[in-house]
Amino acid sequence: MTTIEIAMLLSGVLIVLVVIGVRVAFATAAIGITGMFLFYTMDKGMDPVRAITVTLKLSGQIPHSKTASHVLGLIPVFILIGYLAYFAGLTKAIFEAAKRWVGWLPGGMGVATVFATAGFAAVSGASVATSAVFARIAIPEMLALGYDKRFAAGVVAAGGTLASLIPPSAILVIYAIITESSVGKLLMAGFLPGAVSALIYAVMIMGMAKRNPKLGPPVTGFTWTERFASLPPAMPIFFVVAIIMYCIYGGWGTPTEAGALGAFVVLCMAIYKGMRWKDLSGALIESAKLTAMIFTMIWGVLIFVRYLGFADLPNTFAAFITGLEQPAIVTLLIILGVYVVLGMFMDAIGMLILTLPVTFPAVIALNGGLDVTREASTLGMSGEECGVWFGIIVVKMAELCLITPPIGLNCFVVAGVRPDISAQDVFRGASPFFIADVVTVGVLIAFPGIVLWLPSFL
Repeated sequence: MTTIEIAMLLSGVLIVLVVIGVRVAFATAAIGITGMFLFYTMDKGMDPVRAITVTLKLSGQIPHSKTASHVLGLIPVFILIGYLAYFAGLTKAIFEAAKRWVGWLPGGMGVATVFATAGFAAVSGASVATSAVFARIAIPEMLALGYDKRFAAGVVAAGGTLASLIPPSAILVIYAIITESSVGKLLMAGFLPGAVSALIYAVMIMGMAKRNPKLGPPVTGFTWTERFASLPPAMPIFFVVAIIMYCIYGGWGTPTEAGALGAFVVLCMAIYKGMRWKDLSGALIESAKLTAMIFTMIWGVLIFVRYLGFADLPNTFAAFITGLEQPAIVTLLIILGVYVVLGMFMDAIGMLILTLPVTFPAVIALNGGLDVTREASTLGMSGEECGVWFGIIVVKMAELCLITPPIGLNCFVVAGVRPDISAQDVFRGASPFFIADVVTVGVLIAFPGIVLWLPSFL
């Protein structure tokens, strides 16, 4: 067997391992070590003892050399901001403001939940945390007003996915690290697509409630005085976002330093609101758990990626993609279709870090190469622009994983927080939002300027 054939076979074995339930971190590390061992023995002619020694040495060096970068410090910082914001009361404040301003619309509490999750996403980089928080805040109020429980749970599960796209986003940081893209431009690029996604969610909710008023009646009775009174308590969220963004793009500090400053500001707010030591320790422990999970996955995948580089599989796949005699957009849609299927069996982060080493070079090649000064290209973008644009597209596709069965982590989180609502009901309630996400992806493909406009100012 050739090196490429062995790499393809091992990649197939990896997919099988992940599908049957083996953790992504362990599966990728095992396949990467196996592949490097075979590469050194079969291609380089090393004796087995020497080959395993070199393989294990590389497997130990790769994770440290790649993850020692300070950029990865963004991940725990962004996650911590989300947990601290909950204890600072920012989630309740922004939900109350959204309820008073848009609650009068058909399905108004659902629309308010989507806008509130979008606002909270601006200080939280974790979709799971966003869903868990609003399952405690929004669902009880919706049920008390007579909302359908499936509908209410589905809105919260889908709204939580916005944290993957709206900065600060941990997934966008992971994408930037794997593809060696600009973290600053990716974070800036997520704003408008996140807003578009939230608006599409809101329009769909209003349409569903208009067609079937029993799903979610409007909330009326708020005066203009009450509406304006709800704004000051919600403003700290926008204050924190402004601090982070100005620090990054104003040249005051790196994204990691800006995130740390944002976390400190939210911590001060939480202490002012009466956060206890038990709450702080809980936020720190949960942040550490989620961070450890993400870092472990990154370490395993980096070992696998090194093996793919030895086997030259990414370049081979890129050459295959560019050699197809069909429009570039058709090839792109096929790639996105593969993400839809994989999303049914893998979590969002695992799917991205597993596939990007192959799909990213292919899409860049499909666009016309890595020449950032190139004007004319297949997809109409320079190489750098294509990398940023594809990052937003692929993260939006990853959001589908959070609400599609059988993995659908956000749905399981909502069901876990609300034992009275089964996971099956949550999945059914979230299913219409799959269509909304497909529409959003279509809009971003048709109008890439939505993604690229803000980063163009940097």
